[in-house]
Amino acid sequence: MNNNAKNAAKKAHHVKKLALTAAVSAAAFASQAHAGGFQLNEQSVSGQGYGHAGRSSNVHDATIVYGNPAGMSFLDRAQISAGGTYLMVNNDISNATATRNLDSGVVGGGAPNGVQVPVGSVPGGNDGDMVGNKAVPFAFYAHPVNDRLAFGFGVYVPFGSKTDYEDDFQGRYFGNYTEVKVVTAQPTVSYRFNDQWSFGAGVTYNRVEGELRRQIPTGTSYNPAGDVDARVDGDDEAWGYNLGVIYQPVPETTLGLTYRSEVEYDLEGDFAATDPLGNVVRSDNANLALTTPETVNFSVTQQMTEKLKLMFGASWSRWSKFQEIRVTGDTIEEITQETQNYSNSWAFAVGGEYQLNPQWALRAGLSLDQTPSNDEHRSVRIPSDDRRIFSLGAGWTPVEDMTIDLAYSYLTEHGTHVEQNRSDHLASPATGGQPIGGSTYSADYKNEAHGFGAQLTYRF
Repeated sequence: MNNNAKNAAKKAHHVKKLALTAAVSAAAFASQAHAGGFQLNEQSVSGQGYGHAGRSSNVHDATIVYGNPAGMSFLDRAQISAGGTYLMVNNDISNATATRNLDSGVVGGGAPNGVQVPVGSVPGGNDGDMVGNKAVPFAFYAHPVNDRLAFGFGVYVPFGSKTDYEDDFQGRYFGNYTEVKVVTAQPTVSYRFNDQWSFGAGVTYNRVEGELRRQIPTGTSYNPAGDVDARVDGDDEAWGYNLGVIYQPVPETTLGLTYRSEVEYDLEGDFAATDPLGNVVRSDNANLALTTPETVNFSVTQQMTEKLKLMFGASWSRWSKFQEIRVTGDTIEEITQETQNYSNSWAFAVGGEYQLNPQWALRAGLSLDQTPSNDEHRSVRIPSDDRRIFSLGAGWTPVEDMTIDLAYSYLTEHGTHVEQNRSDHLASPATGGQPIGGSTYSADYKNEAHGFGAQLTYRF
């Protein structure tokens, strides 16, 4: 076998294994959004103004279709709410180091012995700002049929993420591009038993799409110009459901509880690894089982005076079901199995709304959001930590049938540290694929985001 054929065989061996391992793993859980993990909170701008503190209990407009389907039967007439939030995310990377490793036996000119040692630094940059700006839209319609029964429908984005590092990113062997988006359509029904109790339920049709990339070194020199570009893209459709209940013991106090089910996906996609000359050195199918977590939200809304209401909310997400990533292929029974060890997470919010006059309502809120990830397994694709979100908002009703809501949120995260290492970037076909090289990457991350929301509600 000539040298070109040997190099191609080596690329085919390690590129398929490594690219699918990291790229598909990142597809599952990566985000810089306004909620824990890769969950998004941007389904209501009126709710954004008070930090979503009254998500399950404050019946304000048609966005209650998402917040708590039971609330639709508390609306007095049909209405539509549509809008979105524009997110501007800033990421700062500092104290970054990256090393290349080789088997000490190979370094000494002999056979691999299974012990890797650092042999130099991986070149590249750490510009940060890999998330960039994005818009998250939504639209909801609620239609009370009578005093007890109501129907609704919504289209929104409950999960999503995008990270795009520079081409020579120093941590590119652990992931340099991720884009994942879930779009949901939700028909819903609500029934109000009496003045105190209401129940709602809906089904959700969910579609997930993703594209993931990482770079794979092809030689011991770790030359960026020689990296292989490995990409995975895939999609799937799945069904879920949500349930909600509202209890109003007295007219001034409203309690709400909402449950959103987990959704199980079986992503099917394509894998391709391309060398710097544009040649596809390996392609195949890829399969990944992905489950988005179930969530429970409780909130209470208290009318303090004729003009002032206060809200409190707590949300729980069952991320503990995400303990490992298992990727399979058509010809390989198990491509990779990686421990993630996510934990269940909580988010808490307090907020208030003041009705200045019949035309204007002013809002403010504070949210605290725990990350489900942990220091041991945090990656360049998930460089996030616990979050604090400060929100302001206003609602303007120039005429009785129409309200325009505006909101601004500032998100700041605790500074966090990422430290990763891989021992299988380079494999030798002559030794049955035994790893002879790898790399490490460590850096400090500091993330913040600004969210600008606008929403229009029209009542029929």
